Amino acid sequence: MASVLIVDDDGFLHKVLERILAIGGHRVVGHAADGAEALEIFVQLNPKPDIILMDHRMPVMNGTTATRELLHMDSSARILFISADETVKSDAMEAGALGFLTKPIRSKDLFFAIEAHMPS
Repeated sequence: MASVLIVDDDGFLHKVLERILAIGGHRVVGHAADGAEALEIFVQLNPKPDIILMDHRMPVMNGTTATRELLHMDSSARILFISADETVKSDAMEAGALGFLTKPIRSKDLFFAIEAHMPS
């Protein structure tokens, strides 16, 4: 069971992901509409989320920049990218993302990625 922070500018996707995660026994601990908001929420969360689901294209701060900033704040943060834009995959991985899922995602792929990157 993972605690999850969802970072995406699509409010509908937040609802869908939250429902999917609940089916898998995971718990959403926060929602952010862009990278800057994710940084603010992450600082406030205690304990920190097990997994951060990160989109790329968002207003204010994109996902790769937010990933770099989050990992600068806490090198143990575990970030999984979820994006429709596969061209950002290498940038996301270079920024420190642990995995990359392409939208639309299948729930079994999401569950597998979360389980693969849960803390030991």
